[in-house]
Parts: sequence; C-alpha cells; structure tokens
Amino acid sequence: MRIGQGYDVHALVAGRALVLGGVRIPHARGLAGHSDADVLAHAVGDALLGALGEGDLGTHFPSSDARWKDASGALLLGEILQRVARAGFGVANVDATIVAREPRLAPHQAQIREGLAKLLGVEATRVNVKLKSTDGLGAIGRGEGIAAQAVVLLERVGA
Repeated sequence: MRIGQGYDVHALVAGRALVLGGVRIPHARGLAGHSDADVLAHAVGDALLGALGEGDLGTHFPSSDARWKDASGALLLGEILQRVARAGFGVANVDATIVAREPRLAPHQAQIREGLAKLLGVEATRVNVKLKSTDGLGAIGRGEGIAAQAVVLLERVGA
C-alpha cells in the first residue's frame, strides 16, 4: 500500500469554464490556469504522484511546456494513472475536499464524485468528495478562488 496527499488552488476568473473532477459546473466564472485548472483533478493527481514518490504535477506537466496549455485534468490524470499501473498499483480509495464559497457545489456533489471515479477508472464507492467553505475567511471565503485537497491510497494489483 502507498498513500499520497495533494493540494491545489486556482483563482476564479471570468471567461473560463469551471471544471471540477472532470465535471463542468454552470457558473459565471471558471478557474484560471495554464491547463483547465481543475483543482480537484490536480489535487488527486498530486496525491497519486506523491504515493508513487514521483514529485508533483509541476514536475511532470510544467506550465512552461506548451504541450499542457489548456490540457484537461482528465488528460493529466490519465497520464498519471499510466504511471500508477506501470508501478503495479491501483487506486484503492480517494478522499477529497473541495473548498469554495461559490458557486454552491452541493447540488453537484454526487455528479462530481461520479465524474472523478470515472476519470480514475474505479467504482464511485472508492471515491469520497466533501464540500467545505471557509465561512468568509481569506481569499476563498471572499469567493476569489477554489481549493481542493485529496488523500489517495494505492494498493498493489495482481499480487
């Protein structure tokens, strides 16, 4: 077994789609970033890389590399999952938290969970997505951005 944790945060800006766990959320603003800025997919990707002991998203998908311009979180997770499989592991469990003041994500929680499970190629019962706000504190509490944290447990497959 291996465990990893990941974190990501991006600013909310006009003119971008809001994507969380591969699910497009209707909102007037989306997240700014070199890629699609899917903070949930990025936090999970960082957790997977951490569990493998292979650095972080910036190591493998640097914003200085034009190949990753506007890349989807789904694409990045797919690349990372290939590393996980080559190392002989599979995803046992993911526990993630999205921290946002806006938009209200509760109506989308189940869809985000199922979307993330689909991206990971696992049953939704192996994925948990929690929603939190900061009760108005800090940049996220002012609605300036969205953050996500994730903990991933990998298990050896075929052993």
